[in-house]
Amino acid sequence: MASTNSNLQFSQFEPDTGLINDDLRPTKPEDRTFSGWEMASLWVGLVVGVPTYYLAGSLVDLGMAWWQGIATVVAANIILLVPLVLTGEPGTRYGISFPVLARSAFGIRGANVPTLLRALVGCGWYGIETWIGGEAIFLLLPSSLTETAFAQALPWLGTSPLEFACFIVFWLAQLAIVMKGIDGIRVLEKYSAPILIVLTSWLLGWAYIKAGGFGHMLSLSSRLSSSEFWSLFFPSLTANISFWATVALNIPDFTRYAKSQKDQILGQAGLPIFMGAFTFVGLAVTTSTKVIFGRVISNPIQLLGQIGGLFTVTLAIFGISLATITTNIAANIVAPANALVNLSPSIFTFQRGALLTALLGIACQPWRLLQSSESFVYTWLVSYSALLGPIGGIVLVDYYLLRRTNLNISALYTANPLGAYYYTGGYNLAAMTALVIGILPVIPGFLQKVGILTSVSNAFTVVYNNAWFISFLSAGIVYWVLSRLFGTQNSSQFMELDPLLPSIP
Repeated sequence: MASTNSNLQFSQFEPDTGLINDDLRPTKPEDRTFSGWEMASLWVGLVVGVPTYYLAGSLVDLGMAWWQGIATVVAANIILLVPLVLTGEPGTRYGISFPVLARSAFGIRGANVPTLLRALVGCGWYGIETWIGGEAIFLLLPSSLTETAFAQALPWLGTSPLEFACFIVFWLAQLAIVMKGIDGIRVLEKYSAPILIVLTSWLLGWAYIKAGGFGHMLSLSSRLSSSEFWSLFFPSLTANISFWATVALNIPDFTRYAKSQKDQILGQAGLPIFMGAFTFVGLAVTTSTKVIFGRVISNPIQLLGQIGGLFTVTLAIFGISLATITTNIAANIVAPANALVNLSPSIFTFQRGALLTALLGIACQPWRLLQSSESFVYTWLVSYSALLGPIGGIVLVDYYLLRRTNLNISALYTANPLGAYYYTGGYNLAAMTALVIGILPVIPGFLQKVGILTSVSNAFTVVYNNAWFISFLSAGIVYWVLSRLFGTQNSSQFMELDPLLPSIP
């Protein structure tokens, strides 16, 4: 794309030092290195992991047929592909990260609200994924270590010193990669993708041979009536959308490095494909354990430990560690780190933000969180979708319906009251109002889900079960109406582009 005013970049407004640093600047042409395959590799690294392995299997445990479980997962990710591609477009077009894009809708100061909400979810997930990685190391240690007093839980700590030590070892291993910045993450995802595909194929082939095929899985039929299926389907669909709603929101953090729009779109298409493939692997292998061992082993870490053998144990530690690291770094470090940079560019760099995120991952004590019931995952997934859904709806309405994809680049980096995104003291009250309205209807259902309220109206239960859809649509509609009624500065009339930004096809 081109602009007749491209030579005026940052001329209307000087960039404010409190809103810009090297991590927040639009990416330069030489930084646009992500091809379609590298974008797709990102999704391989994200998808292949322990939580994804559980998804379809958990739905089958609840009564779905095997194909219904996989279809639910794939349907959710096809739906999510739409906001994923739409939100990724401005990242590639302008080379800006999610925190900078959020300034357009929420204001140059107000953008801290959605980015910090996204960061909060990321910190929680970072701790959970790191604990899973540490658990892999612990469960695959020899019994000479795991049967010592060092492996006994301490009440004040909530876990054993040995398990905590494994957690910290895994935490440090991830941090070494994170400190290399976005280039280190790109290289990790690019070269780990084929390794993870090979290891996943090996596990699937092993299960097929040992179980004599997948006849047991294919014989699993639904235990649900039609009404029971649909009552389970919609909250399950919401939970599966929520699974990657986090990355769908801050996807500009990655697409700003894409070579072209074609590359980012082709790369994003990898999500439903890889999610469908890996949930099939998880379900096929889990059901095969019933035939192989006489009992169902749903935890892949325990399964690999059960297979035994020094080579298998070593391969298992490597595979699960690689899968967890690739998921955790890309999904749960980048967004919180960029949010902290956006909060205070003069204090935080990407590396400092990543370090604080990692420390908060320890502070949230994930071993205590994961001691609760299995429904925690569904409560966690569905509830935080009520925070992320309205943010996505507001950002997309602002960018596509109000701005018509035109952004004033210089105004995104200035605290000048005349700037297009200064609004009221740096906050867009219409967006803030829409965000609150999008979240409020979900709260009663959430309080009932966690046991704070004993009962709520059936309408609130339905709203909670469809939290992402309802919060996304309601916040987007409210924001559009308020902006039309009270007006919003349309930056298209001031549009200026950085002359270093290439024309993106």
